[in-house]
Formats: sequence, structure tokens, C-alpha cells
Amino acid sequence: MMQTQTPLQVPDNGEPVGMNDTVNAPISPDGTPVPGQRYQVPARQGRAVRLAKGQVIRIHNTHGTQVCDTWAFKADDLSEFMSMEHARAVIDRIIPKVGDPLASNRRRPIMTLLADTSPGVHDTLMAACDAYRYQNLGVKDYHDNCADNLRMALKAIGLRAREVPQPLNLWMNIPVGPDGGVDWLPPVSKAGDYVDLRADMDCVVVMSACPQDIIPINDNRPVEVHFTVMAGA
Repeated sequence: MMQTQTPLQVPDNGEPVGMNDTVNAPISPDGTPVPGQRYQVPARQGRAVRLAKGQVIRIHNTHGTQVCDTWAFKADDLSEFMSMEHARAVIDRIIPKVGDPLASNRRRPIMTLLADTSPGVHDTLMAACDAYRYQNLGVKDYHDNCADNLRMALKAIGLRAREVPQPLNLWMNIPVGPDGGVDWLPPVSKAGDYVDLRADMDCVVVMSACPQDIIPINDNRPVEVHFTVMAGA
């Protein structure tokens, strides 16, 4: 008689490895914003915000030196999310430009890049920093990280994703050389630069003011960013 095996219970990637104040400081209990109000994402932390289809979120690089890891999840099904590998296939380039749709893992627009006052240098190649990244960089104790900021920001508004997608790394400067090598450089944006992203479906946007302070992607000095939600045009 053929015996069937019980499938292995593989843990998902939804629980934070460590904690910071992200988990205790949502912008509202369910992440619903006040339109036009300016919110802060403190240095080294994350925040989640709900957007209705057509609403626009303006993410401000307040000091000009800060990378902001950015995700978007379909509001009623977090298994669909903004996916950089799918977005690159849709737009045929590695850095989105104004007017480009940002595709989900089901290959349909979840957000569109409407405006960008910076030089347009962003990253779609690198995974969010996590506790293991800092271990590899020689950190012995827990270090704040973007992967945990995502998990905690969702937890703060009563949500949970099973994985950490590769984010849109706003203002992250990762040039690719002719030999295929990459560099990790400070942003080329200036204080006050912003991007506008329009929700093409009801979604939850999560932002992390990247805590990286070992390599120079934030000028080795993580600081806060801000965001504002506006009605669609």
C-alpha cells in the first residue's frame, strides 16, 4: 500500500526578527490617512497607509539623503503586491520613469509613478535590508532593518504579509557598471525632492526610512522622510 506523507509545515516570512517603535505608532488604527496631512516616517522606522484607488501618495525626501524602501499590497489580498521583477518586465528598464506603471506579481498595475522632482535615480534590484544583512556586515546585536519595519508597520494596523517582496528603493543609488558590477553610493537627490505614486487599485503602501548606517547609501546617517496622501486628479 502506498503511503502518503504529511506536507512539511514551512514557516512563512511574516514575523519580525526584532522590534522598534514602528509597531506602536501607526498613523491611525487601520492606516487610513487624513488627506493633505503631512506624516513622518521616523529614521530607522516604517509606516503603513491605506490608499483608495485613484489617491496619490507624495513621499518627501526631506533631507535629500535618505533612501525610502517602498511596498504596495492589494488592500483585500496581501498575496498580490508591487513586484519589481514584474515591473521591470513591463516597463523594459530597471529604473521607472514618470508615467510608468508599477506592476504587481499578477502583472497588472498596482501603482503609477506620476511625478519625480529628483534626478530619477532609484533602485529596483536590491532586497530590503534585514537582520541577516547586518550580520553579514559584522553587526553582533539586533539592528533595525527595512524587512522588519515592513512587518511591524503592517502589524501596527492589524495586517500581516507572508513574505517580504523586493521593494522600490526610492533614491537608492546603485549604478550598474558595464561589467555587470554594482556600487553602493549615496543618493543624488536634494532636500525636498519628492515622488508621487498613484494607487491603481485599493492598496496598502508601506514605507521604511532605511536604517542602513554601515554602507553609504544614506550618507551613513539615517534620517526621517515624510508623506502626504492626496485625492486623485
